[in-house]
Amino acid sequence: MTTFDDREKGFEKKFALEQEQEFKVVARRNRLLGEWAAGVMGLETVAEHAKAVVKSDFEQPGDEDVLRKVFGDLKGAGSGVSEGEVRMKMNELLAVARGQLDAEG
Repeated sequence: MTTFDDREKGFEKKFALEQEQEFKVVARRNRLLGEWAAGVMGLETVAEHAKAVVKSDFEQPGDEDVLRKVFGDLKGAGSGVSEGEVRMKMNELLAVARGQLDAEG
C-alpha cells in the first residue's frame, strides 16, 4: 500500500468519526430540547417527550422537523413560546450538547 492510500484511508476514517460525533451531538441536543419543552409545558412525562423529539429528527434531513415538532407541542399547550425562541434554544442547546460530549471524551 502506498502512502497516498494510507492517507486516503486516514481521511475517510476521520470523516466517519466526525459524522458519528455530529450525529451524537444533534441527538443529545434534541433530547435536551425535548426535556426543556416538557418543562415549559409542565409535562410529567419528560423522558417520553424527549424521546419523541429525538425520533422526530428522522422524518426529514435538517432541523426543521424537530423545530416543527417542538414548536407545535409548545403552541398546542398554550405556552406562548415563539418559533424564534425555540430556534434560539436549539442553538443554545447544540453548544451545550457539544460541550457535554467533549467533556465525556
